[in-house]
Amino acid sequence: MRRFCLLLICLSLPLMATAAPAQRVISLAPNLTELAFAAGMGGQLVGVSAYSDFPPQASKLEQVANWQGINVERIVTLKPDLVLAWRGGNPQRPLDQLTSLGIRVIYLDPQNAQDVAKALEQLAAYSPEPAKAQQAARDFRQQWQALKQKYHREKPVPAFIQFGTQPLFTASSATMQSEVLEVCGAKNVFADSRVPWPQVSREQVLSRQPQVIVISGGKSQKAIIEGYWHSLLNAQVIALEPDWFSRAGPRILLAAQQLCPQLAALP
Repeated sequence: MRRFCLLLICLSLPLMATAAPAQRVISLAPNLTELAFAAGMGGQLVGVSAYSDFPPQASKLEQVANWQGINVERIVTLKPDLVLAWRGGNPQRPLDQLTSLGIRVIYLDPQNAQDVAKALEQLAAYSPEPAKAQQAARDFRQQWQALKQKYHREKPVPAFIQFGTQPLFTASSATMQSEVLEVCGAKNVFADSRVPWPQVSREQVLSRQPQVIVISGGKSQKAIIEGYWHSLLNAQVIALEPDWFSRAGPRILLAAQQLCPQLAALP
């Protein structure tokens, strides 16, 4: 009898370890919303964070979190069986409250391109379309690797990632934005910074002599940056779609696809 019980326990372990598809999902960051849709979970989303505007149908969903915090009461009312959280941006206390109420919270914190693919694979366990999530992960990896091979340079182009002007911020090698430069054949001139998002001076930038300045924004923002460096630095300014470049999600690939050909066209 004891052997029979042990056999039943062993047989049940794989079933216990496999997460069932989530029926009601809440996302607490725009990039997590994009990951959920890419993993085939868009139809299960019942609540999202502010600025969750891609794909377009995401903007029609109820917003339950913003920069001021997370609306725990409203989330409980929506009765989710899964909450997607961002440890780097969501306050921990309300997430602990949700967990104490029996709501499953999983954390997705992509720090690089490989992590984006891993997040899609992680979501496959909760998706009603796990094959879609797995395929999205494979496609992402393949396309990223293809860019890396196509645009590799023996001598990378020195590039400066610029955010704002007063104060002047950039990104270190510990960020996905720096990885976008790297995959396109550029070298982040502040890659060696000890913090992910260092504040730098104009003099520090000039001393490192970048040939390219990469920003997020459109034509108007590009004109502002060109004016900021006018007569001081002979560097081409390349503007990338803000949401593609700033969000740690599947569309970071689009930012790389936008940047790589422009860098390749440089002498």
